[in-house]
Amino acid sequence: MNRSELGSALRALRLASGKEAKAVARGAAMSASKLSKIENGGVVPSVVDVEHILGSLEVSESVKAEYMSAARAAATEATAWRLYRRLGYHRKQQQIQAAEARTKVLRLFQPALVPGLLQTPEYVQAVLGRKRLGEEQLARAVGARLARQRILCESGRHLRFVVTEQVLRWRIVPDLMMAAQLDRLVTVSRLPGVDLRVVPLAVPQEDFASHSFSIKDDRMVTVETVHAELAVTDPRDVALYIEKFSGFERAALSGDPMRSMVEEIRDEFLREQETG
Repeated sequence: MNRSELGSALRALRLASGKEAKAVARGAAMSASKLSKIENGGVVPSVVDVEHILGSLEVSESVKAEYMSAARAAATEATAWRLYRRLGYHRKQQQIQAAEARTKVLRLFQPALVPGLLQTPEYVQAVLGRKRLGEEQLARAVGARLARQRILCESGRHLRFVVTEQVLRWRIVPDLMMAAQLDRLVTVSRLPGVDLRVVPLAVPQEDFASHSFSIKDDRMVTVETVHAELAVTDPRDVALYIEKFSGFERAALSGDPMRSMVEEIRDEFLREQETG
């Protein structure tokens, strides 16, 4: 089976399961029309699409491996942000949530922004607000991103975040809101399934923090660029990202030393708020 045959194969799989198209589409975080186009060959499904559909169908691991192998024939895929704008950023957040729901170990590296799963509502509003969305679309996107944060308290998850010190200092929101955001980082870092680490600027570095990336288990990496999001699935490439993440993880502060650092920067924002 090659990628061009995936659509009809997925349709046959769905029919054999006895599930209705609408239910499968809903579980795969996509519209029924998109699923129909995939099944009828009008759209070649991405690796993420296939993973979501298989998850919604609840197939066995052996079937999943066969179909994902065909989907990964193209090792790296790019989806332009303008397409997400057209579909609605809230749908993109729902797609991410569906992928995270099937992930046991999430590794996320961020050199510029607080990771979405750790953002306060005000921070989310500020980040998504820079995308020049309409008022209704912005509200739906903010709500969808905040809904993803339920995963933080789910048992059986291992959520590993590494951010650089710049993330703590980058003024995305006013000083008082930045202080509240850093307070949230301290609070979330104490959750059982969360490992939050910060790479200090003062520590000599052997690698470069060129861009953010997210690793879902050991199967897929997503990378955000200026114009598009990349999905990387070739095991050799995924291994490179895991190695890069591990290097930054070793150079980062964790536990109480990390929390002390975050609190010191938070206090700086509070002092500036008082004197501003």
